[in-house]
Amino acid sequence: MVTFDVDTELGSGRRDLKMDYAKELDDLVSIIANENASDLHLSEGRHPTIRVDGFLVPLVKKYILSRDNTLGLFSEMVSKEAKVKFLETKEFDFAYQHGSKARFRGNAFIQQSSVSLALRLIPQKIRTIAELNLPPVLETFARKPQGFFLVVGPVGQGKTTTLASLIELINNERAEHIITIEDPIEYVYDPKKCIIDQREVRIDTADFATALYSMFRQDVDVAMIGEMRGAETIGTAVTAAETGHLIFSTLHTNNAAQTIDRIIDSFPAEQQDQIRLQLSSSLTGIFSQRLIPRISGGLIPAYELLINNNAVANLIRERRSHEINTVIETGMDQGMIDLNRSLSDLVRRGEITAENAYMHSLNPRTLDKLL
Repeated sequence: MVTFDVDTELGSGRRDLKMDYAKELDDLVSIIANENASDLHLSEGRHPTIRVDGFLVPLVKKYILSRDNTLGLFSEMVSKEAKVKFLETKEFDFAYQHGSKARFRGNAFIQQSSVSLALRLIPQKIRTIAELNLPPVLETFARKPQGFFLVVGPVGQGKTTTLASLIELINNERAEHIITIEDPIEYVYDPKKCIIDQREVRIDTADFATALYSMFRQDVDVAMIGEMRGAETIGTAVTAAETGHLIFSTLHTNNAAQTIDRIIDSFPAEQQDQIRLQLSSSLTGIFSQRLIPRISGGLIPAYELLINNNAVANLIRERRSHEINTVIETGMDQGMIDLNRSLSDLVRRGEITAENAYMHSLNPRTLDKLL
């Protein structure tokens, strides 16, 4: 049993009765499984709270957590070195494997001098594109020999899960050397036809950019980068895609046009024309997704898909990314998918309410015409 003396660790707070943190975590994981929850929040001064179908549900039968409790649960999940790092930096990303039952991506942070933990459940089974209710056309991007493919959207909308499905598709279909660079490692892959090496920032490599540079000397065919962070990482990823690698990654942006602008704007003005040229030739597509509450319970994705073609490449090179939304709206015959059409289709099929469709639309006036 782990115990934690917060009076010496963070210098305040009364001592509470000691909790068996391993047993408590086991109980919380069982609740998450039974309630089909996606997230767990552990915060000083609050009941443990889970997120079910997008809604927060406090576990009122559980004790309100003290600082001692919260830090004790955290110390059960991470190494002593990680705990020390958290106390120094006041925030820390980590992955937690709870035996064979569950794996979580976590973040520990301080708010108003109190300790909080946010944990996202990572499903044990990597689901297929069909099982995720995503369009079959996505599979074509996993079968390309090279290129740069991005999955974008707000935080917590299933981007990593979609990427995992694409990586697992490659793993099942052909012999490739796949490397993942993550912070932290989320899905753990079982190599089938592929060699899969998974590297965690700060543990297996210094940072994303260093790991990407090293990739060029590791005979890699496919790389999955957990997140595009900064111009150096983006520039190296685009170069890798140009030089024969298949690159997958994510960005926290709302749609394809915004994604292209974000990438370009991350570079100094004197480098932007060059990155426009590189991106126009290496980009294969941008997939944006949202998880919408389902009428029958659970969540279902609505999405937008940009497929790079000559028209899109020209818009990128000519600084006309604001016209990309129009290209998507008129590009259905080429496999492109407009978010509003995706939302309206879900409403017509009785999967989501019109209210939720309007809430997640980026252009409600256009959605009006489709409903």
